[in-house]
Amino acid sequence: MRILLDTCAYSRLKLGHRATIRLVRDAEEIVLSTIVLGELLAGFRRGSRFERNRAELDEFLASPYVTQLPVTSVTADRFSRIFAGLRVRGRPIPTNDVWIAAQAMESGADLITFDRHFAAVEGLVVTRPPD
Repeated sequence: MRILLDTCAYSRLKLGHRATIRLVRDAEEIVLSTIVLGELLAGFRRGSRFERNRAELDEFLASPYVTQLPVTSVTADRFSRIFAGLRVRGRPIPTNDVWIAAQAMESGADLITFDRHFAAVEGLVVTRPPD
């Protein structure tokens, strides 16, 4: 199985959340969205452990099982379709999360998240680890 960790799932992984660790260990491949990367780095910069958190993230990204996903024109097209569909249905979600959903769908990855609003994205495979 190919998985994409969103920001909260990566954070839970680093905090030792057992169900998230299990999903990561069982995955054949882990993909990380550049949008998630930006959110993580922004959070690190607001905290007091930027260097440590960045080093741990760099180590994670260096794993042969982890691939970083670029934003492409295909991603942008998928983003536009998801964004418009959510607006038409009156179910908007945060813009960064639309980008993350677009990358998960483009890459064929199951999205690992704790955010319930991703369920509004039609066609997105979402796994919400138990708390």
